[in-house]
Amino acid sequence: MPKSLSLGNGNILVCTDKRAQVRDFYFPYVGLENHVGGHYTHRVGVFTDNQLNWFDHPNWDIRITASDESLSGDTIAKNSALGVTVNFNDTVYNEKNVFLREILVTNDSDHTRTIKLFFGHEFEIYESHRGDTAYFDPINHVMIHYNGKRVFLANGSSENGGFDDFTAGIFNIEGKEGSFKDAEDGVLSKNLIEHGPSDSVIGFYLELAPNESKKIYYWMVAAESIKEALVLNAYVLEKKPEHLVKTSHDYWRAWVNKYNFTFYGLKKNEISLFKRSLLVIRSHADNRGAIIASADSDMLQNGRDTYSYMWPRDGAFSAMAFDLAGNFNVAERFFNFCNNVITDDGYFMHKYRPDESLGSSWHPWMRNGKIELPIQEDETALMLIALWRHYEQSKDLEFIEKVFGTLIKQAADFMLSYRDPETRLPRASYDLWEEKFGIHTFTAGAVYQALTCAAKFSKLLGKEKSEQKYATGAFEIRQAMLSYLYDEEQGIFVKMINVTEGGVITYDRTLDMSSIYAAFAFGVLDVDDARLTRAIKQVEERLLLKTSIGGVARYEGDVYFRDTTGVPGNPWIITSLWLAEYYIARAKNVADFTPVHTWLAWATKYATSSGLFPEQLHPYSGAPLSATPLTWSHSEYIITIVKYLDRLEELGICLKCNPMYQEN
Repeated sequence: MPKSLSLGNGNILVCTDKRAQVRDFYFPYVGLENHVGGHYTHRVGVFTDNQLNWFDHPNWDIRITASDESLSGDTIAKNSALGVTVNFNDTVYNEKNVFLREILVTNDSDHTRTIKLFFGHEFEIYESHRGDTAYFDPINHVMIHYNGKRVFLANGSSENGGFDDFTAGIFNIEGKEGSFKDAEDGVLSKNLIEHGPSDSVIGFYLELAPNESKKIYYWMVAAESIKEALVLNAYVLEKKPEHLVKTSHDYWRAWVNKYNFTFYGLKKNEISLFKRSLLVIRSHADNRGAIIASADSDMLQNGRDTYSYMWPRDGAFSAMAFDLAGNFNVAERFFNFCNNVITDDGYFMHKYRPDESLGSSWHPWMRNGKIELPIQEDETALMLIALWRHYEQSKDLEFIEKVFGTLIKQAADFMLSYRDPETRLPRASYDLWEEKFGIHTFTAGAVYQALTCAAKFSKLLGKEKSEQKYATGAFEIRQAMLSYLYDEEQGIFVKMINVTEGGVITYDRTLDMSSIYAAFAFGVLDVDDARLTRAIKQVEERLLLKTSIGGVARYEGDVYFRDTTGVPGNPWIITSLWLAEYYIARAKNVADFTPVHTWLAWATKYATSSGLFPEQLHPYSGAPLSATPLTWSHSEYIITIVKYLDRLEELGICLKCNPMYQEN
């Protein structure tokens, strides 16, 4: 189930599903320690006229949208059978670890009655049930869940004061379904404490006249001690939850509008999605530097793991997006994270946890009886490319000097030496799609540009010998790409090659959008080169889906998350926007931007109602597939928009179209 909202402040990240129920609650890192886990639920329910409907009941018509220019979400939940409408505004306070829900309850009936609103909590603290406790604190009138240094406190306020009813219980053990069953008669049993797989429910009781509305506030604080949680709760009560909601909205509105882009020629919904994309990737950026790929824990239900890791590749694209929008501090924290985790030999491993430890992997350390590094070398290369673009935007020379020896030089020296002796291309590694082992066009293109960037960094700092060796290495790789990776007969860059010890080269001539993207995005070919024009034609003939949904598949024969036939693969947001970026780069006049606007409209159409991009779409229904949201999809949308604005400036069509634009 795709997530509807992802809300955070860099320390906690809360995700809700399409029924407005909390399904993910990460703390103390963004993406690490999911205390709900995706497979449990924080329910919301309404009881009136002797009937209880939790929000997963079909009587509810629930519509969720993202708040305009704020890291918050709006929910309208209408239940005609109960005669109740509930409006939510959800946010995470930007300064402290508090998840807030501002709730308006309306009695849609023609008679006065009591309407009860229940909030249920199923926790799996530390992602393990062992040792969890839930209890009611009568001194502070709060519900507390804790295990060691992880504490979650639930409270709320209404015209009556705090919540009106409560219970603690156990679930999925000893024949107990959970405390949510206790609410079915509209009265909670007030059980004071439970341990093990413990849950809880709190209730608010409202007397409402016909068509009357009343507001309540609900909040959940996260802390590392009960004392700290109680201090946070006292802070909310002192400052008032409505004040925290307002100041959070004000903060994020100022943050997302830091630079006054003109958005020349773009539609209102495309502009809104640009800002939403910035907020989404910010919610996935931990304050200690990691930018995770996705907080959508539902991936765990379909495989062996989630996307809640920092992939250097995905993070590099997100850092580029932040820099292009002027948010240099988030990008700099990311580069500091990378500076800390790069190996002594100068490469990045597959992926990392937000606490800088190594993430899970399926890449072995040996192939065919020989030791092989379990890496995707494009991840190392993209880091230097992103770092150069960070410098282009920020001009922060002191930061570059600080990380030159430990990050830039380490990585560049590795890439320079880690090459196939026969072709002089980068040695075989795993591809960006994490599937194939070989010498890939995308990886080679990324290494070419990374070494070019390393040469520029060296020149900047007056390191002439380093500049020369990196520039020479880049030249050699580009020449080798044109010699070995371009297929003149097909008119494409091949997906990959492999070279045996005897020098025999085997080709994988699969048409892969990443190979064509690398040719122009990394400067291997001029965008007007006839070889590139021919290759793009092949993409549009063979990878562009002919279904009513459209979009560009990753490569021919892609079966990842595909459950149908008749298509080369599912359409991806990323690869479709790469095609838009090609047309941006080629544009010479206003008319040339027509396909760009077509692709931006396509992307906007297939974002969810709350402004979230999935990884990919179903080729016939357009339904989101795989992780939703995916930060790389949102980052690519931001990058595409800014490249569009920059190109308008280059052509003189829109002066000062992008306040971040500079001639480099």
